[in-house]
Amino acid sequence: MAVYTDIANDELNAFIAEYDIGKVVSYKGIAEGVENSNYLVQTDQDSFILTLYEKRVNPADLPFFLGLLDHLAQNDFPCPTPLHGRDGEVLRSLAGRPAAMVSFLKGVWHRKPRTVHCADVGRAMARLALAGDGYALSRANSLTHANWRPLFDSCEGRADSVASGLHREIEVELDWLDENWPKDLPAGVIHADMFPDNVFFLGDALSGVIDFYFACNDFLAYEIAVCLNAWCFEPDRQFNVTKARHMLQAYQQIRPLSEAEMLALPALARGAALRFLLTRLYDWLNTPSGALVKPHDPLQFRDYLRFHKGIKGLAAYGLEL
Repeated sequence: MAVYTDIANDELNAFIAEYDIGKVVSYKGIAEGVENSNYLVQTDQDSFILTLYEKRVNPADLPFFLGLLDHLAQNDFPCPTPLHGRDGEVLRSLAGRPAAMVSFLKGVWHRKPRTVHCADVGRAMARLALAGDGYALSRANSLTHANWRPLFDSCEGRADSVASGLHREIEVELDWLDENWPKDLPAGVIHADMFPDNVFFLGDALSGVIDFYFACNDFLAYEIAVCLNAWCFEPDRQFNVTKARHMLQAYQQIRPLSEAEMLALPALARGAALRFLLTRLYDWLNTPSGALVKPHDPLQFRDYLRFHKGIKGLAAYGLEL
């Protein structure tokens, strides 16, 4: 359950009155997601998503996130559009939390994505890279290479309580990435968390991308590395090269990769796998028993990392120079 802050009827009605979107007919909490409290709000005019930003989101980042959604929507990228109140403001306060309303995107996310969905995600990544160009604000990636060792240190040497030898395996990988992390690749705005539950489809057609609260400026090819990990492994944790090939081919139909980006992809994929291994490890070690949100298994991304470490060339991703 991802509703951490309850709202009372009178609070919500007063909040909605700041917009020209009619009167509240119903509202209910949305169980999916782990970062914020989300509500589906139905008025007598339309449906909307209300988000209350919880403690894990830095309020100073909210103008970047909400402004980015406005910018992307104006450039025909399918994403929620922030609602501006009568005073022109997007960000408000509700129940003691920063809060905002966005348009409701129709569609569902696929728990078992197929090749056609991976190709659509490839196109969406490339479209986002182009649509984000020219966005005036910037935000550094708070979970990129420079942040991984401090995050690991915050786990206080407890990795082996999850799996024997995991501490040493992560240490070795951090050292390797320190030596091999790419430099000077094309950069821009990326989503940085484009997992299946953040991508909606109507049938087999992508209808929108949601949850931009890890969006940042980073290498554009790092977005691909995240999506290779998020979309191209099967439930048995085996890599599906066909899905990867279709994803990369679709991406390059819109934004061709440079040779440097292609050559950097294995290191970026290792880094992306380690990033999610570390955040999941931290949550696994620090989520209290009985918490509403169950932490994800960090060993899933350990296994993904081992795959990337063992590849012999770009053909493992269905890619050719």
